[in-house]
Amino acid sequence: MSEQCSEGNTVRAEELLQNAGETASSCFSDVPRIEVVSRLEEVIKQIVGSLSREEAPVLVLKNRNQWANVRFNKSVGLLMTTGGTVSTLRSDCPSTVIKFALMLKAMSTIYKLVQGDSYVTKRDIYYNDPQLFGSQKTLDAIVDDLSCLLKIPRRSLHVCATTKGLISGDLCYLEEDGTRVDCSSTAVPVSSSVSRIMNIVSSAKFVLVIEKDATFQRLLDEEFCTRFYPCIIITGKGVPDVNSRLMVRKLWETLHIPVFALVDADPYGIEIMCTYKYGSISMAFEAPTLTVCSMLWLGLLPSDIESLGVPQDALLPLTKADERKLNHIKKRPYISYHPAWEREMDLMLRWKQKAEIQSLVSIAPHFLTRVYLHNKLSYGGWI
Repeated sequence: MSEQCSEGNTVRAEELLQNAGETASSCFSDVPRIEVVSRLEEVIKQIVGSLSREEAPVLVLKNRNQWANVRFNKSVGLLMTTGGTVSTLRSDCPSTVIKFALMLKAMSTIYKLVQGDSYVTKRDIYYNDPQLFGSQKTLDAIVDDLSCLLKIPRRSLHVCATTKGLISGDLCYLEEDGTRVDCSSTAVPVSSSVSRIMNIVSSAKFVLVIEKDATFQRLLDEEFCTRFYPCIIITGKGVPDVNSRLMVRKLWETLHIPVFALVDADPYGIEIMCTYKYGSISMAFEAPTLTVCSMLWLGLLPSDIESLGVPQDALLPLTKADERKLNHIKKRPYISYHPAWEREMDLMLRWKQKAEIQSLVSIAPHFLTRVYLHNKLSYGGWI
């Protein structure tokens, strides 16, 4: 699908942005419906123009999964560069014609949604014609490619992602339709329209982003947010969905309180923390609305394993895949700003061991909430 064929009349993100009076590095904010319609029509106009000249229409997409197309800004995170490598989708090239057609189908669907001011999930679009798209993954990638091409956030395309994250704690807000959401007594799903929530009220001292649902539920069971500290806890249940990342960013911007990450002491826990903090290469085009660069790595640190005396039978061996993952993370541009992170990863590589947050239970049943988190937060002066 990404094979480049011969040159043709192209539709480039940079050209669309110039027409809109923007730059390729501009921040993603909600775009008015009339502007979304205008940018979609500009793409179609260029395609129709190619056909009228008897030329093969071409779309040029940024390669969203290559580090060569990303630069690092310590105040924002991973950002898409204005140059870099691209994938050329030609309508007359056998290797790209299918994706070209699917892009046009998706644009047609989105155009109708925006004009009618209605919203659907990516899952809804897929199941409307599963044989056409082949897989949900294919449709997801197409929607993200369109968002990157047009420089329009997915929510402004009227396509929503299904929420998987949960949030709880000292927090109340209003949904777009006026529904009041109170997170203080139970866990509630993260809003599917984070950008439109209003009247956020909280006296929380911090936000704790938790990697796993199991740890999140444990803190709920022990009434961590009420019995111990006024705070907000949130989990994306592993690799975070866009809505969970948007919510963390929204809380940070609105409440101006510290944000901490509680993840496993393994390569994938570190990866998840980095995604919240600096973003991912595939979504670098939308980093300004998704990242929280001030996020702090609270735990579980590899150095904690030895200092706390976590029992050996509670630890896991570091696999070859883990080692490759760690070495890959160590090469990322933001690691040079975090020598302490590098030391922690070196410890993991040296000991060839990793640990899940749940391993702290092997020390004592309530060790995580009553000792570990308390000491970490009080030592830093956060409570």
